[in-house]
Amino acid sequence: MGTTTTTTMKAIRYHAYGGPEQLRYEDAPLPSAGAGLVLVRVRGTSVNPWDYKLASGAFRNMVPMDFPAIPGGEFAGEVEAVGAGVDHVKPGDAVYGDCPKGAYAQFVAAPGESVAHMPRSLTHLQAASVPVAGQTAWQGLFDHGHLQAGQTVLIHAAAGGVGSFAVQLAHWKGAKVIATASAANTEYVKSLGADQVIDYKATPFDTVVKDVDLVLDLLGGETQGRSFTVLKQGGRLVATSQPPNQEYAARYKVRALMMQMKPSVAGLKQLAELLDAGTLRTEVTKTYPLAQAKAAWEYGQSGHTRGKVALEVPA
Repeated sequence: MGTTTTTTMKAIRYHAYGGPEQLRYEDAPLPSAGAGLVLVRVRGTSVNPWDYKLASGAFRNMVPMDFPAIPGGEFAGEVEAVGAGVDHVKPGDAVYGDCPKGAYAQFVAAPGESVAHMPRSLTHLQAASVPVAGQTAWQGLFDHGHLQAGQTVLIHAAAGGVGSFAVQLAHWKGAKVIATASAANTEYVKSLGADQVIDYKATPFDTVVKDVDLVLDLLGGETQGRSFTVLKQGGRLVATSQPPNQEYAARYKVRALMMQMKPSVAGLKQLAELLDAGTLRTEVTKTYPLAQAKAAWEYGQSGHTRGKVALEVPA
């Protein structure tokens, strides 16, 4: 490790806002391990909805992009070099973590506070599916949702990346877990620990659910609006994709907020311990070579994904 002499690498880049058609597999400059950064030789990365939302330009006012841009927010691989101020990992260590962007590449320079030793029991592709989804689920349920044992939580889109971790973590905490998913994913979500799974296409959840302590809303839209009606007074709605309506929150006497995941070494360590203990599992249901990121995005945007889609990065 630490012997890279080339100045370029293979990466997926896009040169303007748009959809999957904008992705190009091409040469890009090799990043460096500046102060506070960890240079990682990436072995695996994964696809998150945030990746294509950023690329679409939907958040250009909040997160402006410099072109050409490399997408991707989570990865697993080996440390190539560390910058000044980083002392918890060293060259050669197997690590996983997340970054604002840049993971769809052979190398990524990620903030040291968002990189940790990867779970020993996972492959690189499995580990790469965890950092963003796992930490989002943890923070949504516990840091923002304050979920406690004995409480009831409703988790929307429970078969997806964040939802799959959220169901497992809520069950581990000792909460009653109600989940929405398609009929095809009912048994999968039950296997993760859900006490009740509602086929959202067949049954409007707000006709069969009431008095929940927390709603973890991973969808937004009209699902979010209807979710206010199933909360008990004083309950919480935590959203990841759309700021909730505060007039609704006041009307139903609940608290509602939009969260943004904040990565931490401590959070990654906690997830690694739970994964190595067998308490959590990650589901990588489809894998593509990095060069086929366009196809991976098209599949991910189809709305039928279970768990995570991973990208295998060439050596």
